[in-house]
Amino acid sequence: MTDNRLSGTVLRARGGVYEVETPDAVIEASLRGRLKREERTGERVVAGDRVEIAEAAGDWTIEKVHDRRTALLRKAPGKAPRPKVIVANVDLVLIVFAVARPEPHLRMLDRFLVLCEASGLDALVVANKVDLVGEAAARSTFGLYEEIGYPVLYTSVKQNLGIDALRERLCGSTAALSGPSGVGKSSLLNSVQPGLALRVASISDAVQKGRHTTVTAQLIPLECGGYVADTPGLRELGLWGIAEEDMGGLFPEFRPHMGSCRYGNSCTHTHEPACAVKDAVQSGEIPAPRYDSYCRMMADEVPEEF
Repeated sequence: MTDNRLSGTVLRARGGVYEVETPDAVIEASLRGRLKREERTGERVVAGDRVEIAEAAGDWTIEKVHDRRTALLRKAPGKAPRPKVIVANVDLVLIVFAVARPEPHLRMLDRFLVLCEASGLDALVVANKVDLVGEAAARSTFGLYEEIGYPVLYTSVKQNLGIDALRERLCGSTAALSGPSGVGKSSLLNSVQPGLALRVASISDAVQKGRHTTVTAQLIPLECGGYVADTPGLRELGLWGIAEEDMGGLFPEFRPHMGSCRYGNSCTHTHEPACAVKDAVQSGEIPAPRYDSYCRMMADEVPEEF
């Protein structure tokens, strides 16, 4: 390694310019030509990547991108199948959904959870805007995820509900906030760390969908320690790199039953007789909406827009 190299973490990518946090400063760097030609999974460099940069004649370039420890990966929008990395090297994904405005589409939440399971990332479900319906109604919608075993945090910026608990969960960790457009991710971060002044926008009354205010993922250093990535809102979420035979294992509530099917590991849990997973759905041990999500993911190559 040459003496003028620095190690750092990519905070944000904008138009071919990367903001890299080094021990002493945040430096803007471009991508070296050799790296542009290299094949990488998803984007070449994303927020959260660990890189080495070097300076020559006053300009900084990214010379090396270290292997990603983790990556939150989805299928890129469009007809050509390719992966897209949302953020790299995080340990925790906070999946934020509003309880109303916009209405929560739990099939999309199920897709987020499957992506986290497939990536080996811990997931925390954040049910936001509780002030719009009340905590009891919010729990009636999101409570099934607590029954499955996922932690659920109920929050409201207006009521200052759950903000301290959210701050405590974020401090000292490297986390990402993800979810649909308009669910209040940026507002939550503004409450966790006043002074960020991230852009927020109202919900469109015409279509009840969020407006994009975060246009690219950015990794934000927290005053209490650690980092949190604010990611763009999504309206579709395609799965990538998940084999059909692995899908059932990505639903935690399926796992206790999967070894008892008549056709063993070859059972798809969709049409086979004497399927222990389907029996568990009938008995109520597996929530029917979750099983419906599973069947849709097994059948659909193109995700619906939520």
